[in-house]
Amino acid sequence: MSNPQPILDADLPIVDAHHHLWDVTAKMAPAGTARHPLEAMSHVRPRYLVDEFLADTRLGHNIRASVYVQSQPGVSFYRRSGPTAAAPAGETEFANGVAAMTAGGLYGDIQVCAAIVGYADLRLGDIVEGLEAHLAAGGGRFRGVRQAGAWDADPEVLGGISGLQGLYASEPFRRGFARLAPLGLSFDACLLEPQLGEIVDLARAFPETTIVLNHAGMPLGIGRYAGQQQARFPIWRESIIALAACPNVVVKVGGLGFPLAGLGTFLAKPQLTAEQLSRIWRPYIETCIEAFGARRSMFESNFPADAGSAGYETIWNAFKIVAANASADEKAWLFSRTAQSVYGLSI
Repeated sequence: MSNPQPILDADLPIVDAHHHLWDVTAKMAPAGTARHPLEAMSHVRPRYLVDEFLADTRLGHNIRASVYVQSQPGVSFYRRSGPTAAAPAGETEFANGVAAMTAGGLYGDIQVCAAIVGYADLRLGDIVEGLEAHLAAGGGRFRGVRQAGAWDADPEVLGGISGLQGLYASEPFRRGFARLAPLGLSFDACLLEPQLGEIVDLARAFPETTIVLNHAGMPLGIGRYAGQQQARFPIWRESIIALAACPNVVVKVGGLGFPLAGLGTFLAKPQLTAEQLSRIWRPYIETCIEAFGARRSMFESNFPADAGSAGYETIWNAFKIVAANASADEKAWLFSRTAQSVYGLSI
């Protein structure tokens, strides 16, 4: 449970630029048997659907809208029949249904899943069919694709969910990636800190495609990287600066409570306060904002994935503490306008 704390700057409009909805209860390992922190993560909030998300957004912050981002296959409401490339469009149908539920104001002044980022395997030959299925299912809300390419040679880093090495550089992936910009779609990039050079290369090869760097570039502190946060921070920072030099890249600032970061917040007892979190996260947050600027940076809750580190209200308080000295205009961009601009939202 999170520590109840006063809500800071409660009137500041927020667009939560990155959250999930999932129900992993049927697929959970028994309590206490998780073999990897990513598995333990699902035990924290195994059922997190619209009711749970609305309960979090009602804790005091002025959450006006949210961006839904694809979850792991198998818990994401994929279609059970039809073309393989179109199966993930079932998740977009689900998210669009949630958006329709909240769009009319019955649940308050919030637009949940106002923009949708879905999964597509861009390597598939019939990817256009898959993307068109997403667009049709999204009711005008489908904005982009996320296909994670996170990989590391150490299996302890990602457990059993490691992706494919060199995915973003592969010819089949790039052939599908080239289809995004003509359809007006962005790409949410999810790689680990040692892989960030792959996104630099991708951004330079496709300057017309907006690339959204997830989770501040996923700094690592697990597996073979355990205890190396201080030594790897300058390496991560140089990669962030290189990415910021690509004008088609923007950054989501958050995800630092994710267990892979190894910052000592995940499953801490008691959970840390917003002040404590802000001290731990500040170097990463400030580096991202200094490199990209407020107009290319947006805060994200990454809920419920980050729930093992803090409550929803605590995470937003921590962000507000770090951004306390920013101007009113900078805060507006960081907390809502950048997400509105990137994902085509109006709140």
